[in-house]
Amino acid sequence: MSNPIQLHDLHFRPMIGESDLAQRVQALGAAISADYAGKRPLLLGVLNGAFIFAADLARACSIDCEVSFIKLSSYKGTQSSGEISEKIGLEIPVAQRHVILIEDIIDSGNTMAHFLPTLRHLQPASIAIATLLFKPEALMHPIQIDYLGFEIPNRFVVGYGLDYNGLGRNLPAIYQLDE
Repeated sequence: MSNPIQLHDLHFRPMIGESDLAQRVQALGAAISADYAGKRPLLLGVLNGAFIFAADLARACSIDCEVSFIKLSSYKGTQSSGEISEKIGLEIPVAQRHVILIEDIIDSGNTMAHFLPTLRHLQPASIAIATLLFKPEALMHPIQIDYLGFEIPNRFVVGYGLDYNGLGRNLPAIYQLDE
């Protein structure tokens, strides 16, 4: 696996390697393809963090699907601010569509708890959640995850789309804060 890295003032050590990520994303794509065969789901990525996972997951799906993005944010530095801001809204009609929300990470669940009522109001045929990472110890809202990449401890992570103050998104693996 990779060597430790430094981003800004913090040091990170490897947590999940590139090949493990690739294998898990392929498995999730196969599961989505089986579950949504003939339904043409809308894969709705949550920016910025989920852009790499969403792209790889879309390529791992063998069925027809559309891809779009919304931008919701709650992080400042290494902590969730607890307040969700919507930077870019939903631009595609979702009524009677099968929507799969794609998240990079679910920790407190604040982002999904904030956005799901808005999405439900638009009357999609169904809503599923796919997340690359999940921190069950940090969860503060009941969130049903339909497609889960990895359960991880409640540690700050970067890489594969996740960042620390703008850096680290381009790393091909997941790194955890070296505490």
